[in-house]
Amino acid sequence: MNVRYRVTLEASERVQLVAMVLGGKGAVRRLKRAQILLAADSGSTDEEIARNVSVGTSTVYRTKQRFVEEGLERALSELPRVGGQRKLGVVDESLLVAVACSKPPVGRARWTLQLLADEMVRLTVHDSVSDETIRRRLDELQLKPWQEKMWCIPKVDAEFVARMEDVLALYAEPPDERRPVVCFDETPRQLIGEDRVPVRAEPGKRRRFDYEYVRNGTANVFMFVDVNRPWRHAKVTDQRTCMDFAECMRDLVDEHYPDAERIRVVLDNLSAHSAAALYKRFAPEEARRILSRIEFHFTPKHASWLNMVEIEIGVMVRQCLGRRIAEKATLVSEITAWQRRRNAERAGIDWMFTVERAREKLGRAYPRPAGHALARAIKAAA
Repeated sequence: MNVRYRVTLEASERVQLVAMVLGGKGAVRRLKRAQILLAADSGSTDEEIARNVSVGTSTVYRTKQRFVEEGLERALSELPRVGGQRKLGVVDESLLVAVACSKPPVGRARWTLQLLADEMVRLTVHDSVSDETIRRRLDELQLKPWQEKMWCIPKVDAEFVARMEDVLALYAEPPDERRPVVCFDETPRQLIGEDRVPVRAEPGKRRRFDYEYVRNGTANVFMFVDVNRPWRHAKVTDQRTCMDFAECMRDLVDEHYPDAERIRVVLDNLSAHSAAALYKRFAPEEARRILSRIEFHFTPKHASWLNMVEIEIGVMVRQCLGRRIAEKATLVSEITAWQRRRNAERAGIDWMFTVERAREKLGRAYPRPAGHALARAIKAAA
């Protein structure tokens, strides 16, 4: 037993340590130090304490040393851990951010860890910087310069706001069976077959399929979603021309909502989505009959996310179409089964974005009235 640092607890200290260990609350390291001191006070050797508490003998020695030299509380507390000095200081990290957010060198598509490390060596006094150092700093800064995301930035002008608030106001209206609100859109699909027969899954083995595939043409899926009731309908066609769009509008009027007085349809700005499409497909009398019961509401440009049907199409792709489907007939049967199940489950969309929230979130981007700046100038001058 190491006799250089002998632990002798006072009664109050022993009561405090016993309560701490029995309570089991607190940092694990602190509880282990309490167990070490209690065991040392009872006369156990360093080797016995280390074995029973599951620590090293050096930990037992240091705990006893701090108790004898500095007291109980210091013996239980955590010593500051001394690590290696950070390779990159605050100024270096700021420089790293600036470099990582800049254009990559000529001939390179994007920054890599090695390129950033080499650039930091060139721009700073460091003789070397490792890839791991760059990775850790970028991870702390939540910066990933090698990742990209494509997206459209809409121009929030008066037309954007008018169309956005028109669609959001429709969504907020109370349900009216005579004037339903239906969202409409389409998604193209490739018909892809297997070049080789896939190997089915077995216990311990995943399903396997060959990377080669066969292109069997394309198809299109039109989707209708009712805003106020859990109903959706998908129609598979060969193309998505204005003729197909016109037939979808006729189906909407005659098959899906035969008793509605007027159907408000939310759709995007695709060239085929127009009243003219119905005149191209049908006789003038038929086109006018259909259009007399339809009211188009267009989303703003580059703002298809305002169309509720985009959510439903995403669900369909994720649940049903995220695989290889070789033939149109199979595509039709699979989508029909998915649609039947979704309608039977009465799955709906909980839309949370309103006109009020739009004004709150996009208020600064809203266009100002023509006299707004003049009114502020007059008020400031007064």
